[in-house]
Amino acid sequence: MVERQDIEAKAREIAKVVDDTRETAQNTAVMVGAGVLILLLLAFFLGRKKGNKSRAVVEVYRV
Repeated sequence: MVERQDIEAKAREIAKVVDDTRETAQNTAVMVGAGVLILLLLAFFLGRKKGNKSRAVVEVYRV
């Protein structure tokens, strides 16, 4: 026979597993977000550096 304590124990166990899974997913999402941010900043600064080296000078004369 299933008793109330059995149901409560199983519910607590399920809640613990859900909390652990949520924490793991949040940590993974934060790490992925930080990685993407670092890659974007790196690409931005490398692009700026490369763009400054090969900047063309255009002179316009009016006749």
